[in-house]
Amino acid sequence: VVIIAVPYASHESILDEIKPAVAGKIVVDAVVPLVPPKVSVVKLPPDGSAALIAQRLLAGTARVQAAFHNVSAAKLHSSGPVDCDVLVFGDEQAARAVVIELANAAGTRGVDGGPLANSAAAEALTSVLIGINRRYKVEGAGIRITGLPLAQR
Repeated sequence: VVIIAVPYASHESILDEIKPAVAGKIVVDAVVPLVPPKVSVVKLPPDGSAALIAQRLLAGTARVQAAFHNVSAAKLHSSGPVDCDVLVFGDEQAARAVVIELANAAGTRGVDGGPLANSAAAEALTSVLIGINRRYKVEGAGIRITGLPLAQR
């Protein structure tokens, strides 16, 4: 499994560069199309999402999934609980299941978000969460899907 978490401005060039190295692998795209200076304003790319760009660029090479968009880096680096859900998207259910288990191992709850096209929702939500962090002066607002049993994946 390869996780791509790079600035959106470098996303396409890095994917082009690593394409031979990720052949046959599950690639988890965690990139969010943030456009400075207004990163709290949603700006999705014409392709629909950064993950769909990755799928186009890595077509026939890697098994592209999308996850970890809404997890605060501050929470991941802290010794405390991350306390949020991770939406996992992909067009291949078996690969999604692998990424859900990876999210669970990271101390979050992986939740199956369906096909890769749905990743646009999580990517857009990141800008909303950044705005919430600023307005409420918190660090690491995340999401929780309610109504699921705690053990539900």
